[in-house]
Amino acid sequence: MKIEKDRETTEKRLLTAVGEIIEESGLESLGVNAVAQRAGVSKMLIYRYFGSLEDLIAQYIMQRDYWVNIPTEIPGKNELNAFVKDMFREQIRQLREDKMLIRLYRWELSVNNPIVEQIRRKREENGIKLIEFISRISGVPFSQIQFLATMISSSITYLAMFGDVGKVYNGYDFKTDDSWEQLEKGINLIVDKWI
Repeated sequence: MKIEKDRETTEKRLLTAVGEIIEESGLESLGVNAVAQRAGVSKMLIYRYFGSLEDLIAQYIMQRDYWVNIPTEIPGKNELNAFVKDMFREQIRQLREDKMLIRLYRWELSVNNPIVEQIRRKREENGIKLIEFISRISGVPFSQIQFLATMISSSITYLAMFGDVGKVYNGYDFKTDDSWEQLEKGINLIVDKWI
């Protein structure tokens, strides 16, 4: 039992170290030695517990990613409208609060490697499951749900990344609560017409 507890503690320390290094120095600074030193453990434990540095980074990202971790069970038809609105509202909340996740999304757009492919596959699996459930429960064709979900979720992600560095987009300053509230209202209108 103690060995399992020690492993769990060490894994948490390694994951925390990844986040701290990314926050302080960016993803480019991640290396086996840097992570092990920050966590205060042998670099061999990275390989033993995660397989590779890339797998450790993937685990870190997967713990934070909204679409990777979203529950794929959908409520009944009467609660579906509210569920979909809440789903997009929660995506907005997470991206506005988690600047690290925005940084990771930017990084993801600039690389194409096994870590990124693993994360994209998991997101895609969850997204397709959600779309299938929503389509089946609502009676709206899969292709319509698929298109609207893609449009809304990608818009939220882009605007969160833009708002982190940009100024104004179509007259909205996405550094302000008011602009995000207006976006939520627009999303709610779309969902009301759609489901």
